[in-house]
Amino acid sequence: MDKQLLQYEGMKKLLASLTILTVLQGVSILLQAIMLAEVVTHLFNSGPFQEVYVETLWFVLSLLARHGIQHVKHKMVDRYAANVGAKLRAEVLNSLFHQGPRAAKQLGTGNIVTLLLDGISQFKQYIMLFTPKMVNMAIIPALIVVYIWIQDRTSAIILIVTLPILIAFMILLGWAAQKKADKQWKMYRVLSNHFVDSLRGLETLKFLGLSRSHGQKIEMVSDRYRKTTMGTLKFAFLSSFAMDFFTMLSVATVAVFLGLRLVEGELLLQPALTILILAPEYFLPIREVGSDYHATLNGQEAGKKLKEIASIPHFKVEERQPLDRVGEDTSIELSSVTVQHEEEGNPSLADVSLSIKGHKKIGIVGESGAGKSTLIDLIGGFVETHSGSININGQSFTHLQRKEWQEQLIYIPQQPYLFQDTLLNNIAFYQPKATMEEVQWAAEQAGLSQLLEEFPNGLQEKIGEGGRSLSGGQAQRVAIARAFLENRPLLLLDEPTAHLDIETEYDLKAKFLNLFKDKLVLLATHRLHWMLEMDYIYFLDKGNIVEEGTHEELMRKKGQYYQMVKIQMGDET
Repeated sequence: MDKQLLQYEGMKKLLASLTILTVLQGVSILLQAIMLAEVVTHLFNSGPFQEVYVETLWFVLSLLARHGIQHVKHKMVDRYAANVGAKLRAEVLNSLFHQGPRAAKQLGTGNIVTLLLDGISQFKQYIMLFTPKMVNMAIIPALIVVYIWIQDRTSAIILIVTLPILIAFMILLGWAAQKKADKQWKMYRVLSNHFVDSLRGLETLKFLGLSRSHGQKIEMVSDRYRKTTMGTLKFAFLSSFAMDFFTMLSVATVAVFLGLRLVEGELLLQPALTILILAPEYFLPIREVGSDYHATLNGQEAGKKLKEIASIPHFKVEERQPLDRVGEDTSIELSSVTVQHEEEGNPSLADVSLSIKGHKKIGIVGESGAGKSTLIDLIGGFVETHSGSININGQSFTHLQRKEWQEQLIYIPQQPYLFQDTLLNNIAFYQPKATMEEVQWAAEQAGLSQLLEEFPNGLQEKIGEGGRSLSGGQAQRVAIARAFLENRPLLLLDEPTAHLDIETEYDLKAKFLNLFKDKLVLLATHRLHWMLEMDYIYFLDKGNIVEEGTHEELMRKKGQYYQMVKIQMGDET
């Protein structure tokens, strides 16, 4: 049995209950075989059926008990699988929430969605099929072989010798099938990520005339997944055939020896018939585990991946006095803060110190990989300091993963997520109880009036997957509308217009500037025309703040910021 299963809450209690029920089920199987053999033997010897009424009744009762216990076990495991699947999903979501947007980018959105939907279902199937049958395999054959040993040692020896051979063959095939299943699951995740990315970029591909060539790539990825799936199925069929073959051969060997000894008068019919009835029952649990093992490999692999995500270390929430609401008197100070995502390699932020107070617009600029996103994630509470401290109104923290802090901020990424729902519900994501008039006002402030006129159903129009697709600029307007409706005092923007053309960006800029009023804004971008609107600018290079000041001050210094401005001006002219 997979050791990881024992890590789940309630698994040991479940196994204990299954063990007790399986012992009772094994006894009922023995009783069923004994009673049936007695009835058949009696009738074979031309005895009247009336003399075996009691044996027949015991046979029926044992048969009902066997299947009744099986039903109880199925319900018990089904209920447990549903609970542990729900808890695992909650643990994964909680871990992703603590890790922030960075984790979703690293793991892949398609991969996460696949794991949380298909992966959880496959994991629950793995629990439901594999766990009770592993307990059956451990208990029922042992009970049967002990009884057969008492009745006939020759038959018991044949069964005992055959079982390890069957298990060894099953393990060998299992190792090969595991490699195939790992490869299949890896390709499944690649296919999922590729599909999600293709949906997101479909409009761009069509605009660039690359949809046909991209269709060939989709076909290639799908064909690779088909081949890995067929390879896994081949091993599954081979394993099932091998197990059926060895099982029938073993039962046939037992039957031959029983027949020879019956002819020679060394064994009576009733115990021989009992042994012959029990022989297939002896191998049945092993056969069931073998056949279901391949069917549950994906679930086992999905469970490991989900547990890995849920086990990603994340910082503990610090118990401090509640933070005040962000306002004009709020001060944020970073004191010698270092953030290191990987143990080896350079830190994303190195000995960073800065001070921000009140409602200001703060620009964070630098080359790609300079640490801009990490600084935004740090203020948003998605990463923890490796050293140094964050001070909010005099209170010191190593991270800002605090509910009362994150309820005061809005994070707008480069590509905001749109749910498969109405435009109304997408805008009212933070304020589900907002009135139609409030949502309409937020949409107008974000410049969505023209889009609403184009939609036949207005705010009730379905968007996202399965609905109308929106361009990158329109998706950002939805994000702006959310921010207008929620009106939180702290606004974090991480390259919000990086994927947009310059015309769309300048059109959105006026909407963003209206949104910035009376808020503390931190804007990370490499497009420097935004800096003309900022109150203060921090220029990062390799995780260090190398320059800071207003736009005019930095231009007068003629340092790295000045050089970047000159390069961008040259690119745009």
